[in-house]
Amino acid sequence: MNLTIYHNPRCSKSRRTLQIIEEHGIRPTIVDYLHDPPAAATTLELARMLGVPVASLLRDSEEELRAAGAALDRGDDQAVATWLEQHPRALERPIVVDDDRGRAVIGRPPDNVRMLLRS
Repeated sequence: MNLTIYHNPRCSKSRRTLQIIEEHGIRPTIVDYLHDPPAAATTLELARMLGVPVASLLRDSEEELRAAGAALDRGDDQAVATWLEQHPRALERPIVVDDDRGRAVIGRPPDNVRMLLRS
């Protein structure tokens, strides 16, 4: 099984999700998205795999997002994905992708990753 985790090592949920993956003997590809933000096209693909609009990948508690306010059209997936490319701190985390099957989950709570590990 080939997994990729969009990971923030400072986030306890992200660390726990990574731990669950590793406990299953899987060495995922780790993307430190704060230092290597996903391109807008990648974010659009992540949202598609998750079955959600891109705006669902926003962390409402992030100051950068609050500062953007109404200037960010949350109904425009391309605009939100482009904005996230420049403001990766506002991306929900962690996102885990099953690269073999084109499926993804958000590791909030971390046990959500078990859905990918079971199938």
